[in-house]
Parts: sequence; C-alpha cells; structure tokens
Amino acid sequence: MKKKIWIWNHYATDMFFNKGGRHYWFAENLNKNGYETTIFCANTRHNTEEVIDLNNKKYLIKTVNDIPFVFVQTTPYTGNGMSRVKNMVWFYKNLFPVAKEYAKKYGKPDVILASSVHPLTLVAGIKIAKKFGIPCICEVRDLWPEAIFAFDKAKEKSLLGRILVAGEYWIYRNADALIFTKEGDTDYIKEKKWDTAQGGKIDLNKCFYINNGIDIEAFNQNIDEYVIDDEDLNSEKFNVVYAGSIRPVNDVGKILTAAKLLKDQQDIQFLIYGDGNQRPMLEQRIIDEGLTNVKMKGFINKKYIPYILSKASVNLLNYSQTQYNWSRGNSSNKLFEYMASGKPVISTVKMGYSIIEKYQCGIELENSTPQELADAIIKIKNMSESEYKKIGENARIGAEDFDFNLLTKKLIDVIEGVG
Repeated sequence: MKKKIWIWNHYATDMFFNKGGRHYWFAENLNKNGYETTIFCANTRHNTEEVIDLNNKKYLIKTVNDIPFVFVQTTPYTGNGMSRVKNMVWFYKNLFPVAKEYAKKYGKPDVILASSVHPLTLVAGIKIAKKFGIPCICEVRDLWPEAIFAFDKAKEKSLLGRILVAGEYWIYRNADALIFTKEGDTDYIKEKKWDTAQGGKIDLNKCFYINNGIDIEAFNQNIDEYVIDDEDLNSEKFNVVYAGSIRPVNDVGKILTAAKLLKDQQDIQFLIYGDGNQRPMLEQRIIDEGLTNVKMKGFINKKYIPYILSKASVNLLNYSQTQYNWSRGNSSNKLFEYMASGKPVISTVKMGYSIIEKYQCGIELENSTPQELADAIIKIKNMSESEYKKIGENARIGAEDFDFNLLTKKLIDVIEGVG
C-alpha cells in the first residue's frame, strides 16, 4: 500500500502554476518512488494580488501532473505588514478543519512534512500529526527568529523576541525529525545549547541536511525550449549576468559600482534580470552615471532563466555581507541554477560550508567591495580557455549533487526513519 505524504508549504501556490520548485519536485519524485503525495498551500499568490477563488469553501483541490494541490482559504495581503500576518494566521487556523475534512474523504496521511517560511505551519503540522497519531517532519528553510532579529524587526531580549525563540525551541523539540536547508544550521542549535550533549532536549540525530536544488533535466530542456531573442545576451561580449530580486539584501548597487570601475573595458557588459523595490533607483543611477555597460532587463519569466544563464560568461551571486548570517552556508535556488548552467560563479559574500569552494566552481570575495568584484570579473575573463572550461565543468558536475532525484532519496530516508 502506498504511503500518503502531505507536504505543507504556505507559499507553494506558485509551484502549481510554475510546475516546479522544491516541494513540487519532491512530490513528483516521491510519486515516482511509490508514494502518494499531496501539497497544501494558501489560495493567495505571494507578491501578487491574485487570489484563487474557492467558491466560498475552505479549500479547493486542483491537480497538476498527478500532484493534488489543496488551496487553503486565507485572506488577501499586500506587503509585509499586518495584512500578511493575518494571512499567515488564517492559513494556520484553516489547516485544522481542512486537514480533518480532507482526511475523512481521502484517508489520513502516514507522514506530514510541514515546511516554513513562517513557523505557524510547523506548529499546525505537529499538532495535527499528533491528533492523527502520525509523525511530523518539520522543514526549516529559514531560521526565522534570527532573520527577524537581523533585520531589526524585533529585539531578541524583548518580550516578542523571547516568545519567538521559545516557540522555535518548542517546534524543534516536538518535531519527529528536522530538515534544514543549510549545512551549518545545526550549529545554531549548538550555539543555543539546545542539543542533548549540552543538557538541552534536541537530539541532533533527528536533524538532517537537505539543501535546495534543481531539476537538471527540466533545466536543460528549458535552455532549448525557451529561447530569448536578445541582442545583448547573444552578443560576443563578456556577459556578467545577475538574475534575481533587486532589494536591499541583494545589494545590486554594488554591481553598478563595479561596472563603473570597468567602464573602459569595452568588451564587458553587465546584464541584470529581475525586479524589486530598488530597481527604479538603480535605473536612475545608470542614467546619472552614464553606465552604458549596464542593461537592466526587468522582470523575466522563470522559464527563460536557464537560457539566459547559459549565455552568461560569469554569473553573479550578489548579496549584502551584513544583512544575513552567511556562516552556516547558502541554500539559494539561484546558486544551483548558476551551477547547472556550467558557467563560473562569483559570490560577493564569503560563506561558511561553502559550496563554491567545495566544488571549485568560482570565486568568493573576501571583503565584498566593488573593487574586489571588478578584479574577480577581470580574473575570470583573463583565464586560459582550459582553466575557464574546468571551472564551468566543476559547476555543472557539482549541480548534479543537488538534483532533486538525489535530494528526494535523502528525503525518503528521513520519511522511512520516522515512519
């Protein structure tokens, strides 16, 4: 008899439409391995005003590629204020009646995989799994209280901060297994002295590392199927490509400053794909500073990203060194797309548990300055053909270790371990 797996991710809604993403690929590969997988998500699409009409019901089921998606009723929201908090709370509250009714119709699951970003999904997973008498695996994709403290949204020693940390500890204690997406995330548990070796209640043997990754077959297929007719991208110039959000944490202004330093290098151009709240400001900078070697391409559909990256000469993993704790590693989807493209990667931050260093597929900057970035670009541009090809091949081979076929096997080990 097939094991039923329920995957809960508030923000998996886009995966239904994109036919891709972490939990879509997990579900797809779990089904290939004889499991029966269902994804529960919100009926709102993140960063849009789009709401899926549920016909006045608490949930709606839609199926794509034999994966049922259960869209759970939530409230619309914009931005990151109280309307978004309300959206999270309603998703949490409605999971309880929806899970009960869905289980009555289709049978209860054997395992629940509850995934953050926000912790209420994990709390619901633990509580509902307990009612069903089944295990709950909690997947922590962001150390959410730490991130809140880092962005100064709350102080760790404040009442709210202490409540958040206590809630985090409760989740870690009560989960039957914990999956972290960064290799060094369990260092956080040790730093808090929550592990059993230091008198805490969390057994590190129930903690597992499964990073984000990529469907390499789909990525390569998209290179051939979704081609962009772009004279900049298809020019003979050395293309320095950034693809991603344009927000403070991405520090895209640093790329513009590096481009200014390389203004006299006529055969180097910077192509920036993506959108975000800093885009208008940076577009104005390009005009004001006469940066003719920088092209802001705007939002691009994800299906075109593989082709774009394949036409790059080097891909930039660009972040702010100060707005995130990079010591525990990186789980950026972008990194694995960059690697799969078979092109060298430059990271503007030095990371712990470095994947770039492990696979020798690029350069990590020590000091994260525009001058250092400009120097790294020139270094890669001036490499011998054999050295350049070797780094690109290292990237492509490294990406294979993060293919979802392999990552799903790791997940199956966790599922069978708790089941």
